Amino acid sequence: MKKVAVLGAGSWGTALAMVLADNDHEVRLWGHKKEQIDEINTTHTNKKYLKNITLSEGIVGYTSMEKAVTGVDAIVLAVPTKAMREVCQQVKQYLSTPHLFVHVSKGIEPDTHLRVSEVIEEELPATVREAVVVLSGPSHAEEVSLRQPTTVTAASSNLEAAEKVQDLFINQHFRVYTNTDVVGVEIGGSLKNIIALAAGITDGLGYGDNAKAALITRGLAEIARLGSCLGANPLTFLGLTGMGDLIVTCTSVHSRNWRAGNMLGKGMKLDEVLENMGMVVEGVRTTKAAYQLSQKLQVKMPLTSALYHVLFDNVDPKDAVDELMSRNKTTELDDLSQLLGDRFSS
Repeated sequence: MKKVAVLGAGSWGTALAMVLADNDHEVRLWGHKKEQIDEINTTHTNKKYLKNITLSEGIVGYTSMEKAVTGVDAIVLAVPTKAMREVCQQVKQYLSTPHLFVHVSKGIEPDTHLRVSEVIEEELPATVREAVVVLSGPSHAEEVSLRQPTTVTAASSNLEAAEKVQDLFINQHFRVYTNTDVVGVEIGGSLKNIIALAAGITDGLGYGDNAKAALITRGLAEIARLGSCLGANPLTFLGLTGMGDLIVTCTSVHSRNWRAGNMLGKGMKLDEVLENMGMVVEGVRTTKAAYQLSQKLQVKMPLTSALYHVLFDNVDPKDAVDELMSRNKTTELDDLSQLLGDRFSS
């Protein structure tokens, strides 16, 4: 049995706390809202994020960061990307020895263009981190909390650390693979939210399965194009954290990003959508970061560019789709070679 702190009591943090509790670990679930933590400790529910789910009594809620992280073996960072720096700054005040950090956030920081693991490494000194591992894959919290079959990937440049995380989480319902391609895993997990927003828009506009299939396929090509430029293994994008996560996020009503895009496609403005959602929509922030990065690296990302202009320049979604469909003719094979890697190209 290990002692694990899960920082972030949203839907995903709570679902992962359930997986850890099922594996007989001592779980400390930290959140900053006293009412929510009181609910977790008294009624063993977290109704705002996971309706009709009863939590194990082995999950104990904390509002004190110091009490949550003192004496634990591992720390799971399950907060939105925009809160990651602040939470890391709080955590390091109470640590004096190296700890295993697991992050489950999917995004790229605007302006700095850093991946989440890079943000964590920038904020946490080497004296308090044994390793940083990213846990990612096609995994809706709602289904994980119901113990429905789910598979994810634990990625780290330190394979031993990834295997430790694999051992922490793996069970009959939650299968964990390992990978050493941190760049590919993080880029795939982040950029799929952009494509899911776009998929929601096409559905909101009333377009059909043809459009959805094209969007997912061309979206994967964009993800691989930017990821490969950043040093990722192209084959990672064919796995759980690439194609797997892309499919589930673009096709499920559980997806916040799909739901937000669907509202945009139906004519709502971005501010209205975000207010209506009441939860973080990571794809909005990531679209800005990915667009900036594509401009900086001169990587062609037409879907990301179109979505950026819809979100931030008030371009009408239908006009954006029409412009995408009217672009100059091109070939598909170059993108397939990029996706499969040089070893498969002629």
